[in-house]
Amino acid sequence: MTRDRSPLDRLARTVRSLPAQARVLAPVLATTARLAVESRLPAALGGGSTESDVPLEGAPALPAPAGVEGYARQVSAQRLVPAPPEAVAELLADLEQRHAWLTLHVGWRGERPARLDAEAVGAELVEQIRLMDIPAQARWRVEAAGPDGFALRGTGPMGITVGLWASLAAAGPAGTVVRLDGALDGPPVKGPVGLTAVRSVEVALGESLAALAELLDADGVARLRVSDEPVLHVRTGRLLDPRTPVVVGVGQVTQRQPDPDADPVALAVRALRAAAADATAALGAEALLASADLVYAVPSASWTYGDQAGLVAAAVGADAAATVQTSPYGGDGAQLALNDAAQQVVDGAAHVVLVSGAEAGATVSALQRDGRQPDWTRQPDDAAPGRVIGVDRPANHEAETAVGLGAPIYVYALLESALEGAAGDAGVAPAEHRAAIADLWARFSQVAAGNPHAWDPTARSAAEIGTPTPENRAVSGLYTKLMCANFTVDLGAGVVVMSAAAAQAAGVPQERWVFLHAGASATDEWFVAERADLAASPAIAAIGAAALEHAGVTAADLGPVDLYSCFPAAVQLGAQALGLPWQDPARPLTVTGGLTFAGGPGNDYGTHAVATLVPLLRERPDEIGLSSSLGWYATKHALGLYSATPPERPFAHLKPVVERPPARPVRTELEGTGVVEALTVPYRRDGSAEGVVLSVLTDDGARVLLRSEHPDDVALAEADGLQRRTIRWEQGRPVVVDETRAPLPEPPPAPVRTERHGPRGEVLVVTLDRPHVRNAVDRPTALALERAIDDAEADASVRAIVLTGAGGTFCAGMDLAGAHRGEIPVTDRRGPLGLTAEPPTKPTIAAVEGPALAGGFELALCADLVVAAEDAVFGLPEAKRGLLAAAGGLWRTAVRLPRPIALELALVADPLPAARLAELGLVNRLVPAGTALDVALDLALRIAANAPLSVSVGKRIVDEAPGWSAEEGFQRQSELASPVVLSDDAREGVAAFAEKRDPVWRGR
Repeated sequence: MTRDRSPLDRLARTVRSLPAQARVLAPVLATTARLAVESRLPAALGGGSTESDVPLEGAPALPAPAGVEGYARQVSAQRLVPAPPEAVAELLADLEQRHAWLTLHVGWRGERPARLDAEAVGAELVEQIRLMDIPAQARWRVEAAGPDGFALRGTGPMGITVGLWASLAAAGPAGTVVRLDGALDGPPVKGPVGLTAVRSVEVALGESLAALAELLDADGVARLRVSDEPVLHVRTGRLLDPRTPVVVGVGQVTQRQPDPDADPVALAVRALRAAAADATAALGAEALLASADLVYAVPSASWTYGDQAGLVAAAVGADAAATVQTSPYGGDGAQLALNDAAQQVVDGAAHVVLVSGAEAGATVSALQRDGRQPDWTRQPDDAAPGRVIGVDRPANHEAETAVGLGAPIYVYALLESALEGAAGDAGVAPAEHRAAIADLWARFSQVAAGNPHAWDPTARSAAEIGTPTPENRAVSGLYTKLMCANFTVDLGAGVVVMSAAAAQAAGVPQERWVFLHAGASATDEWFVAERADLAASPAIAAIGAAALEHAGVTAADLGPVDLYSCFPAAVQLGAQALGLPWQDPARPLTVTGGLTFAGGPGNDYGTHAVATLVPLLRERPDEIGLSSSLGWYATKHALGLYSATPPERPFAHLKPVVERPPARPVRTELEGTGVVEALTVPYRRDGSAEGVVLSVLTDDGARVLLRSEHPDDVALAEADGLQRRTIRWEQGRPVVVDETRAPLPEPPPAPVRTERHGPRGEVLVVTLDRPHVRNAVDRPTALALERAIDDAEADASVRAIVLTGAGGTFCAGMDLAGAHRGEIPVTDRRGPLGLTAEPPTKPTIAAVEGPALAGGFELALCADLVVAAEDAVFGLPEAKRGLLAAAGGLWRTAVRLPRPIALELALVADPLPAARLAELGLVNRLVPAGTALDVALDLALRIAANAPLSVSVGKRIVDEAPGWSAEEGFQRQSELASPVVLSDDAREGVAAFAEKRDPVWRGR
């Protein structure tokens, strides 16, 4: 694949981006500048005739075609194209590919033949062209067309007559000699700008031949040439950014008979070939796949590959593509991959992206029944993709594993019980809730019955689904087998994502285009046992709100929707968080039939959902569709918004800060009493109960997980005798102490709070909120602080961070009492105190009131700016306790303060007042007590108002510069600064200044 990225192209674009007055002259100025440089002549001379600078490498030159001598001005260019004559002739004849090589071409008007062949001779066609970068219209008549080229004659603007000829001849093994001739006549051509006009045509002919050579390899296989000019969307009349991501092709494979020769990679490749065929690109399906810049794989759960994406890329001929995989486990991977792929397109890192996944679980099961194992590809141990995206952590808390909550079916059944309990709070009887989820799944089965790719396209009744039978056994809690995801399937799905410019260059009809409007991803509290509310998903609510707001729509505006549907609880959590009714038959929440009936192919269901959604949106182009994916126990989430109508705002993969309620402490022993929040009864295959698992909330907000295997306790649970009851635990069994329905205790207060500030929430204030221990950091606080900073770093809308403490104290450092209990406040990634080993990359301001001692001072030293109250004090008292400020305090004071002051803090270990540190430059603002947060917010908002790239790279240069030698200083600065100077934001800043308006930053 090739792209137009020369300095002269950038010059032309820069001129065209200037304010209104300059834009009027931009085409002429840009073209004159380009021609002057390329011809090495003064612009005033208007260029002139020059010989082609592309050698024919010994091949014979072609003569001028007949008829060209009759024009006042003639120009030509010749080039050896290293491809067979028939391939060159085919490309020249294909008018669908005209834009890919003829740089004069802008578009077609009215009816025209599809090809320049013998049947087209005598036809008339109207072509939009550029002369000196000014749009013009040429009315052509086809004088000749065939395997040796074509001849077009016609009229242009202002009475100009024009001609265009293409001639070609075989040059043996070297390829084909191609000659292009252009001719103009008429009074305007003979006037003062005639030479410039003619020179512009000559340059265009040379560029066109270069593009033609790039489009074909030595075997005549077409390549993709992508322009960076705006793309006209014909149906809406809108000009699109060339980097607008579009889904152009989708494919699915349903292999109903086991095939030992078809491993998941083979199924994924078949699906991608179907997707490429679905795009109906003039380039051809195989060439389209081979042109991929990026290949994504959602890892198979039925067979493990080290580099599944690499195997897929090699199989489709995309040998030069970079490879990406999602994390090994998690159904969020498919939508996450599509979101990441679209962002790569927006960022200009790719033009053609392939996303696929597949499972061969049915074949694996069939082989195992025969006592055999699959003989599929085994890669070397070190095989790995170029990049892995997504979160990968142990799925279960040890307390969950201890009571048997070690698999999705048990955990989701527990979540279903919590949802039933929440429905009961609203007056819904348990029997009503159970009937409702069976009806939901019956409606899903009806959708699957109309889905040709569904694994089990059988419509079933609610009674058939909800009633346990030998064929539909009870599995856990309220769930029967027909309410569970069906993993034993052989399914594959593929999606082709392209930039709008690449889609146009490849000749994909715009009727196939479906735009990605927005994507979003986030995680809930990782361990189910620690979630504040088992019946809610703050993460889905956050990503849904962010994506809908970005797209400028509400949930009520949505057309087709597919919510991840491994179990009924997942659909309910998603619907509640997004504001969609889940019991309304008129509002389907699946387009496939869900993971029970369409099939639950390991991690890859989301690719099937999108592959099913896209054709629906092509048929209903004014609608916006939504697809959601989730992983583990409704833990990690991703969703996307799609439409055949272009988006109003550029696509963004959003990673919003999630306002999670505080985590609950987890226990495995109940002291005193507690309220049963949720429960589930797991069943054996013969239908007998294994026991009952209880989630109990205590008055202090903790969650206790318990298990009893006594038959009487199971019977009590099955008779709804435990839900929302107050119990105590005696001799390994629950004892009900109050039969009345009890409210659920709230979780304990959060040790870290976050709050958005600014017109668009661009500043995140992170507050340590443990005033009773002077905001000392224990392990839960360190974990919460790390997560808050992670959220802020991931959310592109957060431009600055303010770190502060509640109750008149910044932070007293590590919680020594917690450390004495063995709860050391060190996290896996950001290290001590949840921050000091990896401070934020975004601008961070510490707002310090009162003491910032020990670890508190170390946290303040992680900030870029410090605002301190006049009565604030800073110190490293560790030496008084036999410790060291080893979380970065000694090192950072040595770097940021004079050596004697750093030594005083380390050796004397007495605190220093904020005024002294302000004199030494460590404190940026010294303010009256009680105002540090307000002043820090003002600074943060002023930072957030600036161009994000400028701020980010400026901070990086300041941070890295002390380590640069004098020799490398300017070089490294230039390397980092160049992308900023050439960015869209740089052009926007200049334009906004000239037009006396506020800039609108895009961060690119």
